[in-house]
Amino acid sequence: MRLILLGPPGAGKGTQAERLVAKYGILQLSTGDMLRAAVKAGTPVGRQAQEIMASGGLVPDAIVVSIVADRISQADARKGFILDGFPRTVPQAASLDQMLQEHGLSLDAVIELRVDESALLRRIESRIAAMKARGETLREDDSPEVLHKRLAAYRAQTAPLVDYYARKGILRPVDGMVDIPAVTAAIEQALTEHARAW
Repeated sequence: MRLILLGPPGAGKGTQAERLVAKYGILQLSTGDMLRAAVKAGTPVGRQAQEIMASGGLVPDAIVVSIVADRISQADARKGFILDGFPRTVPQAASLDQMLQEHGLSLDAVIELRVDESALLRRIESRIAAMKARGETLREDDSPEVLHKRLAAYRAQTAPLVDYYARKGILRPVDGMVDIPAVTAAIEQALTEHARAW
């Protein structure tokens, strides 16, 4: 099973990806995690990405595409994967289509977590407050100001993917504002309905 989770920052993509990984035994490929690992390791790509990520900008396509291409070609990705945070733009989606085709693969579904942005900001603010209360270190991009920038970037660059995948007939919209188990159940239902249509 090969899936994409779409939705703005803070929509719960990471949480739902973990649940899908546990149920189906597939990999979660988070470009954010892959990029942060590259930053931590101090790789050339990581150094290039660090400044952009800290200011809330989006890392250029060429960098992200090369990281994802390397990752999906590894043996442990053969069983399936969930892409979290990629593609972010229509050109990235086209590159992904080409990459998958070269590997004789295709996407099974694109799950879109639909959320209300003002509620999302409140959710992020409460998460930051909870992390501070527990004495956890905040990521550089964990702030309402950076979130505003990321939401604006999402609307401008990533929202067109909804139309792109809807035209391909693989988009599955899900209400991301309900509680976590209800979102999980809605995703399961969308995948089951899609499987029946195959």
